[in-house]
Amino acid sequence: MKSDRRILVVDDFAVMRRIIKGYLSDMGYSNIAEADNGKSALAMMKADPVDLLITDWNMPGTSGLELLRAVRSEPTLAGVPVLLVTANPWTAQDMEATAAGADGFIVKPFSAEVLKQHIEALLAGRTKNAT
Repeated sequence: MKSDRRILVVDDFAVMRRIIKGYLSDMGYSNIAEADNGKSALAMMKADPVDLLITDWNMPGTSGLELLRAVRSEPTLAGVPVLLVTANPWTAQDMEATAAGADGFIVKPFSAEVLKQHIEALLAGRTKNAT
């Protein structure tokens, strides 16, 4: 059931977190947590595990890639699907993120439908490439 799924949205911009949370809410997800940086997100995940992590790539301090690596190195968190969001067009970043264990990528700006497709694929155990 969607409302049972706990999703953590991480972005240093409050507006972006609000947009993603709005999309998620419209999709029927209600158990949505948020963090404004990778360090606090990791602490939150250790305290209260999530079913899906949606994180911005470019954040000051602990980046989304660093957060991804930290999640993959924690045995209790390693299986959490991770969706990376970025404003940068893909270059070598996608290969680096894939090597670090990213399950999916979305390039900003994106629609609610694109987010929905990625989330459904990830929560069903499938991965997708950049959109």
